[in-house]
Amino acid sequence: MNLLQRAFQRFDLASALDDASWSTGGNTYFGLGRPSGGEERSSAWDFEAAVRFAYKRNGPVFALMLVRQLVFSEARFQFRQIRNGRPGELFGTQALTPLEKPWAGGTTGKLLSRFIQDGDLNGNGFVTNYNPGRLKRLRPDWVIIVTGSEEEPHLAGDAIDSDLVGYGYAPQGNWDNPVFLLPEQVAHFAPIPDPEFHFRGMSWLTPVVREVIADSAATSHKLKFFENGAMPQVIVSYDASVTPEKFAKLKAVMDASHVGVDNAYRTLFLGGGADVTIAGKDLRQLDFKVTQGAGESRLAAAAGVPPSIVGFSEGLAGSSLNAGNYIAARRRFADATMRPLWREAAGALSTLIDVPEGAELWYDERDVAFLREDSKDAAEIAGIKSRTIRQLTDAGFEPKTVIAAVEADDFALLRHTGLYSVQLQEPGAGQPQPAPQPTEEP
Repeated sequence: MNLLQRAFQRFDLASALDDASWSTGGNTYFGLGRPSGGEERSSAWDFEAAVRFAYKRNGPVFALMLVRQLVFSEARFQFRQIRNGRPGELFGTQALTPLEKPWAGGTTGKLLSRFIQDGDLNGNGFVTNYNPGRLKRLRPDWVIIVTGSEEEPHLAGDAIDSDLVGYGYAPQGNWDNPVFLLPEQVAHFAPIPDPEFHFRGMSWLTPVVREVIADSAATSHKLKFFENGAMPQVIVSYDASVTPEKFAKLKAVMDASHVGVDNAYRTLFLGGGADVTIAGKDLRQLDFKVTQGAGESRLAAAAGVPPSIVGFSEGLAGSSLNAGNYIAARRRFADATMRPLWREAAGALSTLIDVPEGAELWYDERDVAFLREDSKDAAEIAGIKSRTIRQLTDAGFEPKTVIAAVEADDFALLRHTGLYSVQLQEPGAGQPQPAPQPTEEP
């Protein structure tokens, strides 16, 4: 029995399926359970709650995830040479085939779409090469990360010598017969580390759960406003002589005539003794757009997507859409969100393929349309470097050291040949002298 199997014998199913929950606004939300004993796994309800209450029911969350997915899935994978600790050129081999055709009908784009979707919703994306020749996406809430210790097994993941032992996968959450997977069989994508665990990741939705709830509540409020006639709340009071039976009948007649969008703006007729008071405010008075727009911006900040990129109202006003500001927002999204995500994905997937010696798995962004402006900037930088190389070479420095110095941004690497450009010579210097003429003897 290996360490992975022994670790699973200690697995506490009741703890892993802890149904910790909390309620607000009449809705129940799950996702606070944190098991112990060497199994790193969030509550069994985390993934489903994120999918059902955020991704499928909240417009801003869906829009943010869609933007991240569309840009993230455009990249391809290549190998990158490493020379003296510095990255070199990109190249490809047949070893990249599993990433280009991960499953039947699959593409690199579909693989990356699944990776980022699971990473956004659960904080973790899992892919395995358990079946030779193809990859398989593992639903994250059916995966448990197992840690173990040889010296102090009772401490499991908290022991000083604890390490990643493997992964357990249970389709449909059936832990009576899990599949055991070794670390080299699983690509684990976890771009945001969870502080409570050693190996698990955390979703960017976790810190803004209440913002998601508030935005959904605001949307429900707007819907109820229109369902009730697109009018502020109205209080109708009757004379004390009106009996409860008459009051009930009057209320039923009024609801039938004035509640709902189809009954909006109808004239209200009241009987004797009735008094109408406006108790609420309309959407303009509530400054509804500002209230909901501020929440959308907080969600965008957590997702690392500028509001102007995703199209939120606060990102489409004022100077946000000026050419310079939009370019800055786009570059922030590419440099601080997309490129770190691509790097993490390349590192995770490198465990599933044969990486050539002296190289690493890397992402190829050259065909990503979103980054075309960056390609223009890169071309300008390359032009500046080429002119610098030319000038230093003309000044007499060794060409190999010139290239190394420019690429490393370290002029201490330059070595001079001892030869100088013609422009630095004194007039006539370096030109061949005429051979001495033989003198005639008298």
